[in-house]
Amino acid sequence: MMTLYPKLILDALATVRYPGTGKNLVEAEMVADNLRIDGMSVSFSLIFEKPTDPFMKSMIKAAETAIHTYVSPEVQVAIATESRQAARPEPGKLLPLVKNVIAVSSGKGGVGKSTVAANLAVALAKLGYKVGLLDADIFGPSVPKMFQVEDARPYAEQIDGRDLIVPVEKYGIKLLSIGFFVDPDQATLWRGGMASNALKQLIGDAAWGELDYFILDTPPGTSDIHLTLVQTLAITGAVIVSTPQQVALADARKGINMYTNDKVNVPILGLVENMSWFTPAELPENKYYLFGKEGCKQLAEEMNVPLLGQIPIVQSICENGDKGTPAALDENSLTGRAFIELAGNVVRQTEKRNAEQAPTHIVEMKK
Repeated sequence: MMTLYPKLILDALATVRYPGTGKNLVEAEMVADNLRIDGMSVSFSLIFEKPTDPFMKSMIKAAETAIHTYVSPEVQVAIATESRQAARPEPGKLLPLVKNVIAVSSGKGGVGKSTVAANLAVALAKLGYKVGLLDADIFGPSVPKMFQVEDARPYAEQIDGRDLIVPVEKYGIKLLSIGFFVDPDQATLWRGGMASNALKQLIGDAAWGELDYFILDTPPGTSDIHLTLVQTLAITGAVIVSTPQQVALADARKGINMYTNDKVNVPILGLVENMSWFTPAELPENKYYLFGKEGCKQLAEEMNVPLLGQIPIVQSICENGDKGTPAALDENSLTGRAFIELAGNVVRQTEKRNAEQAPTHIVEMKK
């Protein structure tokens, strides 16, 4: 029987190249110093930068094959893995310092959901709360534009053994969006799995720190992204945005059902009626109901959920959004007051929900 010794094993492993760097396993210092030989049995660990390294399985197989090829096919090989970076916490434990996770959602696009999410975040910050805003609309990110931080490029910082993305800060709010990492002039042509993985990184691999409210600006409708969110985070409650128009209200019902069905069980904090009426700047007392009158109020009564606020249409909302100065920054304006009132109602409903209902659980994936 042949005698095994460390150099034989290391020489075999030196024939295996790691695709990420082009260096062999020994040269790249990926072989841990726990090499053990017992007769014809060999055990050691391979070290990877991250616990989610895409080449992990193929490198383990390649290392085993190299030993069987260059040493002996009779060698029994046991390979463990280590990572230089700590693993991402499991779902449900990702944001231990975040008190409330609020999903701002809509049944359809075009109802001003992102405008409401951005201004809700600003209003909560003006009320003295620690706020984070995640742009979870992977395919149509709008937060960079709405906060005038399109040129921002978040960097990574090592915290507790992990490389974490540091959110951009504006108006006292921590912000992250896929829009910071992709070309704004190019369409994001990703399959559902890629989009979901990107979203998990923005949630779990970011330094959100201590927050009173973590606002999720979700995509319109119902999609893989919503499923990823409820499987990744215990969402405290959802805020549904709609216009008073009947076609929008029909989709709002679907949005409510998505969160309240027995598989998801996320409480609805209430409805926000956006574009409730049009008020021209020169006639501040006039109200023109362009999309119908109090449709959301009627739906709220029908669904037995609170109406959190009614936001009028004024020209400045669009202008402020394009300039990166959300309307809620000006508490003396008509819309600023409406968003401050909305934030106060969200706080009250969140506190009521937390006092009367059990914490939300993440949705378990059934195989």
